[in-house]
Amino acid sequence: MRLRDMQGAASIALLLMSMLTQPGMAQQTNPTAPAQPLPVTNDTTGRPGIPQAPAPTPTEPLFLRDTSIDYTRPKSHFWNPIAPYTATNVPAQDLGNVTKLGTLLRDGKIYLSLADAVTLSLTNNFDIAIARINLDIADTDILRAKAGSSLRGVSTGLLTNTIGGTTTTITTGGGPGATSIGVGGGGTGVGGIVVSTNGGGPLPENMDPVLSGQLEYQAQSAPQLNTLFSGGLNSLTTDTATYNFNYAQGFLTGTQLTVGFNNNRVTTNNPFSNYSPSLTTSFQATATQHLLQGFGWGVNGRFILQAKNDRRITDSAFRQQVLYTINQVENIYWALVSAYEDEQAKERQLAQSSQLTSDNRKQLEIGTLAPLDVVNSDSAVASDKQALVASKTNLEYQQLLMKQAIARNLNDPQLAAAPIVPTDRVALDRLPEEDLGVEDLVKEAYVNNPQIEQAVLNMKNNEITIKAFKNGLLPVVDAYAFYGGSALGGAQNPNASNFGSVPPGQPYPPGTFPSVGYGDVFQNTFNNNAPNKGVGVNMTITLRNRTAQADQARSQMEYRQSQMRLQQLYTLIRIQVTNQQYALTNDRAQVQAAQAARDFGAQSLEAEQKKYKLGASTTALVLQQGRNLAVDENNLISATAAYARDRAALFQLLANTLDRYGISLESAAQGVAGAQAPVIPGLTVPKAPEAPKPIDVNPSAPPQ
Repeated sequence: MRLRDMQGAASIALLLMSMLTQPGMAQQTNPTAPAQPLPVTNDTTGRPGIPQAPAPTPTEPLFLRDTSIDYTRPKSHFWNPIAPYTATNVPAQDLGNVTKLGTLLRDGKIYLSLADAVTLSLTNNFDIAIARINLDIADTDILRAKAGSSLRGVSTGLLTNTIGGTTTTITTGGGPGATSIGVGGGGTGVGGIVVSTNGGGPLPENMDPVLSGQLEYQAQSAPQLNTLFSGGLNSLTTDTATYNFNYAQGFLTGTQLTVGFNNNRVTTNNPFSNYSPSLTTSFQATATQHLLQGFGWGVNGRFILQAKNDRRITDSAFRQQVLYTINQVENIYWALVSAYEDEQAKERQLAQSSQLTSDNRKQLEIGTLAPLDVVNSDSAVASDKQALVASKTNLEYQQLLMKQAIARNLNDPQLAAAPIVPTDRVALDRLPEEDLGVEDLVKEAYVNNPQIEQAVLNMKNNEITIKAFKNGLLPVVDAYAFYGGSALGGAQNPNASNFGSVPPGQPYPPGTFPSVGYGDVFQNTFNNNAPNKGVGVNMTITLRNRTAQADQARSQMEYRQSQMRLQQLYTLIRIQVTNQQYALTNDRAQVQAAQAARDFGAQSLEAEQKKYKLGASTTALVLQQGRNLAVDENNLISATAAYARDRAALFQLLANTLDRYGISLESAAQGVAGAQAPVIPGLTVPKAPEAPKPIDVNPSAPPQ
């Protein structure tokens, strides 16, 4: 043994005494206690983590939602003893539309408001429906943890399979661009965080009682090599009946209780056996208590705390999924509005150019217009038709994207073929968030953002893991005590021989060995007639202890990573909120400029048409003004859609969409429409589009 090892072995006694008084061995928080509000995270040295950041508001717990099965509770033996050994049938999910689209169908069209779209997404959207099941999956981990088993984990990343909502028009091809990779939440490895030590440390005791038994009957006939030791028998026959039972259960304190009760009934022709059949019973109760490694509630109940934290993370991740999907649906809706208005603008432009072409042909017929002007206007009509076809295609695609976001099943041909008419437009009323200071917005985001809440909860799990690995550094020192008893009885063996008699081998007279029934044997087992008791200590000391040291240091490193990740989230959210406020300011200015340009374009076209009617302009100039107006209208549509999307994105960052719209997270978790439809502020009804004014090109007509 090297000197270092000898020194370590020599100080073991002192080490054991000192470890008994370590803070890590103190009884920790009761894992069954209710969860407390999330404080601002602190590191293990007691230094404050981020004092300027307010604590996140916990997501409302979704344990009490209306579900048919509570997966955190085991099946009881009461009323039905075999219930715990029967399978749980998870209800099948409805693959049809929970909220029907048919109620919005009128005259072969689906008239859809933004509130309708959000309501339908909360009940029908597949991303939300899949995330909803994670709530029940997290509950099963709580049930496992109560039994002392390790956690299987639950996915808390965002589902981004609701495609669309990123652009207002398609260019070449378009098509799905979604991903199913989790991009947020408390998922494993998110943001480069290593979580390999999560769940490590000393294994908790198995807190589900285990009852085992052995029932066996054995008939044996064994030829004898030496008849001297078998009472002159050439073959011994032995019939043995075994009835053994064992009970074992662990406790949160680090205690293991084992009780064994053994019974044998042996019938034999062996003359050396006094009883046949003989009855032998024994029992032994053993209690083992971990004194160092594995001691206390903190180690053995940590999985319960982690499972409850994971359940809260899942609640928060579900809220994040709902916020994300609502934002995605809003983006798709505004893309649909843009496509719808763009199609109407293209219709007006085509009607305008077609009217001009028709009038030009009349002038050509009477000889007041050159043929080249007619060719020019015909070319404009062809271009406008092509633009209208592209706009209609884009509108149909955006309608398809909206349907996949708010419906699970479109097998109804009427619904599948019905076009969607958006009935809402964004109002340009100034938002209070546009005038609030950046610090006020940032604080609101810190309080409400689910990513911060999940990061803080993950750090709590890291702290639990650190304590577990600190306990894992200790040697295994287990104190145990046992008590038992045994008894013997049966009926006198008729073949029992007295080899001390003359002549030897004469059978014992009847009654030599009093018969003892099983009742007396059972009683004698527990009446301290033949006790078996003792106490002891088992020790296992790993010299050098390198694996435990490495794991304990690694758990600290992962905690430091999570601390930096939380600080990074605060920084990222601050930048995103600030940038989004800037974006809204720029968007509003862009909309105002586009509105002014559109009004100027309309006036310019009207003026050019009047000049053309008086013969002071040309077809080319009128067409140019018409194209300018089309560009201005498209710019206004795009600017308005950008403002609507950035406004929804700011609400998502502030994580106040649900409160602002009056949406119940509990209803979303239940998969049902709330008692009241969402009330989405900042909307207006669309104005009827102006019909194109015909151009009177008759030179003889007086000016209007």
